[in-house]
Formats: sequence, structure tokens, C-alpha cells
Amino acid sequence: MVDNLLPRLRIPADREALQVPATLFETAPQHLWLEIGFGGGEHVSAQARANPAVGIMASEVFVEGVAKCLSDIEEMSLTNVRLWDEDVRELITLLPDGCLDRVFILFPDPWPKKRHHKRRIIQSDFLDEITRVLKPGAALRFATDVRSYADDALLRFLQHPALEWQANRADDWRVAPEDHFTTRYETKQLGDIAPVFFEFRREA
Repeated sequence: MVDNLLPRLRIPADREALQVPATLFETAPQHLWLEIGFGGGEHVSAQARANPAVGIMASEVFVEGVAKCLSDIEEMSLTNVRLWDEDVRELITLLPDGCLDRVFILFPDPWPKKRHHKRRIIQSDFLDEITRVLKPGAALRFATDVRSYADDALLRFLQHPALEWQANRADDWRVAPEDHFTTRYETKQLGDIAPVFFEFRREA
């Protein structure tokens, strides 16, 4: 599966080829989404099946997760998913400004030890790059079930001038959004809090 299907679906590490990301897909998508750290790929495949007019670029470094996602793609005959199996930060540097309509960062590695917090993906410089590739008005969803990560990430999101938090009441982050698909990690309940979902918009 990895040897045969991945080469056809792998996003090229080529800035020129990525200047118009829609050309990665057989049929040009109406919208372009990115999922960062997709784990076993359950959310990727579910969103791809539910949104056939959307092109989904999905990133995961662990080969087991990539293989599972490839299996779902083949089983569901999905044509609107492309994969990146290296550090997503490398992909983001290759993408043009304002090309993404939506980004998902669901249950990223929390690096729970305090001395490792600097390894968490939600850092100020990373948010600078993410907001660069988001269109004005584009959506970003972050989810975690680790309290320290929720607190730290929310503070960094709120401090970023290009992002606007969409919550108006507690249930807006305590209740999973209607279009969320539960991940395998989520069902394991390994964190120290119930999952929280932070929704942001890229300001114009």
C-alpha cells in the first residue's frame, strides 16, 4: 500500500509545483483544506467522503498512520486526498500565501513534560506561517484533551493578531462541532480533560 499508492498521492516537495495547489488533484477542488498530524487518518477520510468538492492535503510523519489512511482512501475510492509524510512545517513553507480555506490540528502530540513544551507545534512562529497560507476568513480548528496544552495553545492563539476566536459561550469549545468526526486517539481518552475544540478565523 505505502509502496504502490503513496507515490501517486504524495505531495511533491517542489515550490513551483505547489504554486497552484489545486492542480495536485484530478479534479480542481472548490476549496482546499489541510489536516496536520492525522494519526490513523479517520478524520481525513471521513471529511473527504463528506466533502467531495474539497481537496484535502493531510500530513503525518508516522508510517503506520500513513498506511492506515491509504487503506481508507483505497477502500472508500477517495480521489480528493493528497498526503505529506514529512514535517508539515516544510510543506507550509512551500505553499503560496492565502491558499487554504481551512486547517485542522486535532489532538497533536502534547509533549507533556514541561521541558519539552517548546516542541509543541503551536508556537508563535508556526502560527505566523499558518496564518500566511490561510485565506482571509479561513477557518482553523484546534483540539486537545490535555489541560496544559489547551491553556498554552489558547493563549498563543489569542495573542496572534491575525486570528479571531469564534467562541461566544462555553459550549462552543466544550462540545464537539457538528462536522467533527471522532478520531481513534480521541476514543482512547488518554488526556486529563474532556476534549476542547477551539475555532478561529483568519482576519482580513
